[in-house]
Amino acid sequence: MEGKGECGCSFFQRAKPYIAMISLQFGYAGMNIITKVSLNRGMSHYVLVVYRHAFATAVIAPFALILERKIRPKMSLMMFLQIFVLGLLGPVIDQNFYYAGLKFTSPTFSCAMSNMLPAMTFVMAVICRMEKVDIKKVRCQAKVLGTIVTVAGAMLMTLYKGHVVNLLWSNHINSTTNSSISETSGATNSDKDWFKGSILLIFATFAWASFFILQNITMRKYTAPLSLTALVCFMGTLQSIAVTFVMEHKPSVWTIGFDMNLLAAAYAGIVSSSIAYYVQGLVMEKRGPVFVTAFSPLMMIIVAIMGSFILAEKIYIGGILGAVLIVAGLYSVLWGKYKEYKEKEIEESIIPEAVKGVIKGNNQVMILANNEAINDIEMQKTDANKIQTPVVAIGIPMPQPPMLAREEPKA
Repeated sequence: MEGKGECGCSFFQRAKPYIAMISLQFGYAGMNIITKVSLNRGMSHYVLVVYRHAFATAVIAPFALILERKIRPKMSLMMFLQIFVLGLLGPVIDQNFYYAGLKFTSPTFSCAMSNMLPAMTFVMAVICRMEKVDIKKVRCQAKVLGTIVTVAGAMLMTLYKGHVVNLLWSNHINSTTNSSISETSGATNSDKDWFKGSILLIFATFAWASFFILQNITMRKYTAPLSLTALVCFMGTLQSIAVTFVMEHKPSVWTIGFDMNLLAAAYAGIVSSSIAYYVQGLVMEKRGPVFVTAFSPLMMIIVAIMGSFILAEKIYIGGILGAVLIVAGLYSVLWGKYKEYKEKEIEESIIPEAVKGVIKGNNQVMILANNEAINDIEMQKTDANKIQTPVVAIGIPMPQPPMLAREEPKA
């Protein structure tokens, strides 16, 4: 029974990173759908980013203040600059570009383009010497080949659109849904600038990959993940406010009520920013940035199914072919990363045993040496005793023979 319990605990410990990342993909998928509806209703994506990170800061800051008050490192100038850049890369550049690309394309297309993230992260990790590439090993060849295939898939999705693919359930969608979507999205939906949206999504993915690399570097020194998440969200809120004042000049854009706009901001802030940043940071400490970014194809599948039902979204042949290439390349990278992780596990399990063997051997040698030394000392003591012990001669009086009477000579 004990063996079964230990096996179950060990399986759960190994499965926790996978469960966490799969759960996050469902959260991201919901964010894409809700955000698309909000943007179609006219909400400015600059304002959405501000409200999103304001919600995220308000949710995560109390936990950081209470739970990490004793372990929070001191703030230095270099650490402040890193947090400033993290706020610029994630909340400002990545999300504004992503929402702008989402306006020009669709949720499924945006999620498919985001699948370039692991390949970009791998390339940047190699440049920053966080990943080692030995082209002679199969796992490294898989990661390099997967990166190339992923980029090819993204280029195919960008440059080729193709015919509309009718899904099995597309014919059963209510006509009222199509009419409501056309009313909210406007007549420009049929004339979307897919190329422009693709370029914006590529820039967003590049900023997101840079965010993961810098976050991994920062967490090595700033060992309070909740506090780091709160600071990044707060810094992103301030920077987003400055960007919105520059890009939006109408005070009416800041108006928000108890509607889909509020739901989009609150959901994105709580789930996709505060919880996601914190969970990704914890998983990244154990598995690295490439592992964290390797689950995005699951989000694409979820969004494709939800988008076809809720948004009556059209899916094109170019998007499907590109998505297939991206997923194939992505899991080639993931397979190589998995093999690398298993090799590290084996090395970490072998080294302690070797160290124990060396220590045990050294202890045996020391015991033998000590025994020999003790024997030498005992022998030396014995010899010394033989030399130094004085010999006492005891004289025993011997009986004298009786003296014979001397005879007188006869006359």
